[in-house]
Amino acid sequence: MSTEVVAQVVVRPIRDSDVEALGRVHATCWHETYDHLISKAALENLSPRRMAELWSHMASRGEEYRQFAALVDGEIVGFVGSGPARDEDAPRERELNFIYVLDAYHGTGIGKKLFDAAVGDEPVYLWVAADNPRAHRFYERNGFVLDGATQRQPFLGEEIDEVRFVR
Repeated sequence: MSTEVVAQVVVRPIRDSDVEALGRVHATCWHETYDHLISKAALENLSPRRMAELWSHMASRGEEYRQFAALVDGEIVGFVGSGPARDEDAPRERELNFIYVLDAYHGTGIGKKLFDAAVGDEPVYLWVAADNPRAHRFYERNGFVLDGATQRQPFLGEEIDEVRFVR
């Protein structure tokens, strides 16, 4: 990816009109990210339409949620969201709920731009798949450390192991 393309990145709040594009990008990102953690059968049940339905509810969340899309040449290539902590034993008041960037845009700085839009320099925590070394490196570069907490989460009818990072 050239730096010329990265210079044309726009990060802006998610809009209701983004739900179809977000559904496509979200489904693609899950296929790219979880293909080694979840069975092919489970991933086949994941469709852009199903994800767009999810986004139709998420796009209108309240102000306490910060949700942004990254666009390159007007097309969504990634998204991020943070909100109030969901865990009873939360180590921070704010949680990074999700951040995904299409594989083709990894290493371009788009993930960092999204991350900064959603959490900036705030104390925050997040859960990530235990077997996702690329994501672990990203969070470590951004000041996160593992705090020792783990959980097994339902995911597309199966389960994945997650670890918690805190900053």
